[in-house]
Amino acid sequence: MTERNVPLLDLRAQYRSLKPELDAAVMRVAESQRFILGDEVAAFEKEIAEYLEVPYALGVSSGTDALLLSLMALGVGPGDEVIVPTLSFFATAGVVSRLHATPVFVDIDPVSFNIDPGVLEQAITSRTRAVIPVHLFGQAADMKAIMEIAQAHDLHVVEDAAQAIGVRCGDGRFAGTIGTTGCFSFFPSKNLGCFGDGGLVITRDPGLYHRMKIMRVHGGEPKYYHKIIGGNFRLDALQAAVLRVKLPRLEDWSRRRRENAHNYNRLFIEAGLAEEPGRTTFDERNAVLLPKEIHADAQPGLYHIYNQYSIRVEKRDKVMQYLRERNVGCEIYYPVPFHRQECFADIPSAGGSFPVADEVARTILSIPVYPEMTKDMQRYVVETIAEAVHA
Repeated sequence: MTERNVPLLDLRAQYRSLKPELDAAVMRVAESQRFILGDEVAAFEKEIAEYLEVPYALGVSSGTDALLLSLMALGVGPGDEVIVPTLSFFATAGVVSRLHATPVFVDIDPVSFNIDPGVLEQAITSRTRAVIPVHLFGQAADMKAIMEIAQAHDLHVVEDAAQAIGVRCGDGRFAGTIGTTGCFSFFPSKNLGCFGDGGLVITRDPGLYHRMKIMRVHGGEPKYYHKIIGGNFRLDALQAAVLRVKLPRLEDWSRRRRENAHNYNRLFIEAGLAEEPGRTTFDERNAVLLPKEIHADAQPGLYHIYNQYSIRVEKRDKVMQYLRERNVGCEIYYPVPFHRQECFADIPSAGGSFPVADEVARTILSIPVYPEMTKDMQRYVVETIAEAVHA
């Protein structure tokens, strides 16, 4: 087998394909000398709102700040509880604690890796104000079940769609457009990434949109007059200009990620490492557990966009080391669930039992799936994993 170099993500390949347009967009902002909010941000907000089929979209400084701004605008604070899945990027729970509210951890589904609606209702108390479902890795959470539970208990739903822009779920609406607010990240590694940090928060509620728009600029309306306290949550014009170039390509990039994921499934099965996607236990015929598109089975047209292609491997750390030694990029998302994080040790729910999240965190491994990958590169990745498993 020929030695190769397969990075986890190759942003230079994407940049080369768009270089003239991206360079022109950057120069347009430089020549305008308007760097914060302004026409570029307003134009991007209009275009992304049209794409997501929502009336209101607000460009913000990061996906983390989209979550934080949402909770602040909804009045979440001391004494309140917010339910979150225990396996996610840190911001999902961190923003709750930053507002001196209490994150309440619940376990995840073993196939989708998203919040398990079956345990969600058990976590609700008289202090629960909101739930943050995460559409992890680009697979939509079960929003129908989550919304039914939330509405029955009069809870806000703040969707963490940081990894899931372009995913349809439920009744065909986009992930992030079903709850009270939806929060997106444009970190460079995302399916739609900018040249730094950037984010988006959307809502269908005009009053909430107006409140968040004011809070984006420290709560001032008009400027220097403050009836509420917000923060510095503004999106840079440079990032908006870059995103405007990339947005029209998003559907194609997601399609190619899905094609790569389906090709991986075929290659792993042909290599004798797996029988089918969606298995949850290891055995002699399933040394690798493959991700499964939950909604594609139930409702044609709804699909996973694979911000990450995440397999599970019994001897994960050994396989990861083997891949890296052979120049195959890989990463663990996420090695430590919230209930095992030191900073959350004093939170009551951290003492609970989360067997699925613990097992997923022990075995999960994300491998390259970016749109510019070749089939030859994918074959090399699978062959290398096969070698590692049998070594």
